[in-house]
Amino acid sequence: MKFVDEATIEVRAGKGGPGSVSFRREKFIPKGGPDGGDGGDGGSVWLQADSGLNTLADFRHARLFKARNGEPGAGRQRTGKSAEDITIRVPLGTIVVASETDERIGELTKPGQRMLVARGGEGGRGNVNFKSSVNRTPRQFTPGTPGEERALHLELKVLADVGLLGFPNAGKSTLISAVSAARPKVADYPFTTLYPNLGVVSLEAGRSFVIADIPGLIEGAAEGAGLGVQFLKHLQRTRLLLHLVDIAPIDGADPVDQVRALERELVRFDEDLARRERWLVLTKTDQVGEDELDALIDRIVGGLNCQGPWFAISSVARRGLEPLVGRIMEHLERVGKSDAPIDEEPRFSDDRQ
Repeated sequence: MKFVDEATIEVRAGKGGPGSVSFRREKFIPKGGPDGGDGGDGGSVWLQADSGLNTLADFRHARLFKARNGEPGAGRQRTGKSAEDITIRVPLGTIVVASETDERIGELTKPGQRMLVARGGEGGRGNVNFKSSVNRTPRQFTPGTPGEERALHLELKVLADVGLLGFPNAGKSTLISAVSAARPKVADYPFTTLYPNLGVVSLEAGRSFVIADIPGLIEGAAEGAGLGVQFLKHLQRTRLLLHLVDIAPIDGADPVDQVRALERELVRFDEDLARRERWLVLTKTDQVGEDELDALIDRIVGGLNCQGPWFAISSVARRGLEPLVGRIMEHLERVGKSDAPIDEEPRFSDDRQ
């Protein structure tokens, strides 16, 4: 299914039913007085977070959501039936914005969380409510109030504990397929990942985390090069970034320069994201001979002045994966998955003048 992370919909709550004008008329009671009942309330429109969804693709075709109107009141003080509310299910991480004012209404981040986006109208009052000592045959009633109508812009930021960052062909999709049940497209050409993929990494019962793979970035992404930075927003909710870099790119590029280039793109996009804790992961170590592997690692780690954790892995050979996922799990358990503070300093420092 094509990934869709933005959508615009229109929601219309139902109108309240009108009150009734009626008078009691029974045998031997010719003037029984007013008995018009109230109208029913219109249905409201709710959004509800569903952990089983991961895209807004359903809203490509279904854009209008209307609740039913309340039924009118009737004689014998019968209240009209209120309309049922309707619930629109959206993925976790959906941000809701009023299209006309750009006002942020809220976001849905917990399974089952609900948000009222259009309130149904109230039912009108029947003439029985207007009876008094000086008005014994009231013919007044009130119509139901209209329901709310609004256009909403929905934006999805996927919820993941760990985000993968790197140039195209850095091995992100291969890693996520090796450590989880996710099966993203993997090929030997750039930009095989065109939309975010989520995978659940499970170590044992009760110990798991969610990992997100986004399309690869290239230098100049902030100016629209490649796929741009449109998917970087999906990393803003993560607690940890893994910066993947090919240990020996086939085009001869310098891995140190590649890391520095993406750091600059992160700063241009979001300085807070650039300060997020970020671990270096050197990939495709199976493509380098054992006699030169250590020298390559030392040169890259030393060139980046890497102060934080770093790992050298091969997803294809499944080498170094267990220490990596184990360390990630320990880190998330220590700092928490939702409210841990973000590092104030980047994980890599640059001593160059």
